[in-house]
Amino acid sequence: MNQEIIEEGKMMSVVAYLTIIGSIIALITNNDKKNPFVAFHVRQGLGLCLTYLLLGYFIGSFNSWAISIGFWIGFGVLFFYGLIGAITGKMNEVPLLGPLYQKIFSNIGK
Repeated sequence: MNQEIIEEGKMMSVVAYLTIIGSIIALITNNDKKNPFVAFHVRQGLGLCLTYLLLGYFIGSFNSWAISIGFWIGFGVLFFYGLIGAITGKMNEVPLLGPLYQKIFSNIGK
């Protein structure tokens, strides 16, 4: 992938990590251009957002600050890792879950 494609898609790649709405906006705006850099980060951001919402529902039922803070810190690190990758123009999968997101959402961006 050349540098021009990466530079063109940096903004939408960053938006993909900003909540579920940001992921949907990046997905919709990338439908016309089909930028592979943006598609990669949309898959990562959408996967993180959906996993966060799904697990957060169950983590909230424990009613424990220790569990909740560990959950927030863990997902905060994953979001930050993906966001830094999008800003620097790298296609690094987020640790642990990144390959799964790329497989599940493989039809996004094609």
